[in-house]
Amino acid sequence: MPGDGVGPEVVAEARKLLHLADDYLRDRTGDGLVLEEALVGGAALDAVGVPLPEDTLRASRAADAVLLGAVGGPKWDGLEGHLRPEAGLLGLRKALGLYANLRPVVLRPGLEDACPVRPEIAGRGVDLIIFRELTGGLYFGPRGREVLRQGPPAEERAYDTMVYTSGEVRRIARLAFQAARERRRKVTSVDKANVLESCRLWRRVVNEVAAEFPDVTLEHQLVDAAAMRLVFRPYDYDVILTENMFGDILSDLAAALAGSMGLLPSASLGEPGPGLYEPVHGSAPDIAGQGVANPLATLLSVALLFRHSLGRPELADAVEGAVAGVLEAGYRTRDIWQENRPGLRLCSTAEMGDAVCREVERRLAAGAAARGTASEEGIMA
Repeated sequence: MPGDGVGPEVVAEARKLLHLADDYLRDRTGDGLVLEEALVGGAALDAVGVPLPEDTLRASRAADAVLLGAVGGPKWDGLEGHLRPEAGLLGLRKALGLYANLRPVVLRPGLEDACPVRPEIAGRGVDLIIFRELTGGLYFGPRGREVLRQGPPAEERAYDTMVYTSGEVRRIARLAFQAARERRRKVTSVDKANVLESCRLWRRVVNEVAAEFPDVTLEHQLVDAAAMRLVFRPYDYDVILTENMFGDILSDLAAALAGSMGLLPSASLGEPGPGLYEPVHGSAPDIAGQGVANPLATLLSVALLFRHSLGRPELADAVEGAVAGVLEAGYRTRDIWQENRPGLRLCSTAEMGDAVCREVERRLAAGAAARGTASEEGIMA
């Protein structure tokens, strides 16, 4: 689903990567990838009048994975909430039961100067993942607007309600603890339990889940303190677990630590059903059509797709390694360009995508050659 703004441009680079993966899989397994394109967001509104067409929903439910570019833009700002492009994305998440949003944040070597925090902080590295609950909280609780007194001026009241069940908290918490076991075995649960009743439920249920993972350290932190700590001590974090709105805000703050939102992928997962993969950045209508958008967040989202939905970790590793490789080689799109640093190459969206694909091909070929050599040595032995 290319979507709106820069979405079609970055998804075009992902399509190159998917075709490369298709060739790789057909050579080794005989089965490749079947790609189907669908409308969502503003593009769907313009074409058929709704942000999430039934055909799109039907195709998504039948798929193994969904890759999305971006939705939204000022063109559709005057529409009612249920007709805004963003309603298509929220509806898709809800319809597919995607309750867990995973957002890895890594400051990659060579990009320390693009990180806005002090060099002595950036130099200690950033490698964390945010688990954001995706189907509850303020974005999905009861809401409304009412006129209290006719004007002029009228007196109005609007409300949004943060609602969580213990089951919703438990399932996202388990995923976070399971991920921590594969990382550095630390979970930071972020809430506002000193004020909000829903967050007191959140904290209690997270404590219950933590008892199932005695090998993982749990700490609780209030969201305002967590925001400050992300700036001053980002290296303290391993897995951050939090509710919908807090996760939305903190993940955008964390994006700055990586050097650009153009570098951050995401995966939205549920069970059973397909995962939804998308870059964290929005549609960026101010640069749409200029060929300057950074496609790396979308390509890294494809890596997550390979790992979580298709069960091909070797493809995921190749893509993530390729992204690190091209950045180390000095390839930069405009958002991460450093004017006074020698050895860098300013490139377009397509040039960055091509560079990553070449490096993925090289890594896959090297891996195949290494496996062949190991097989020959085994036969000789």
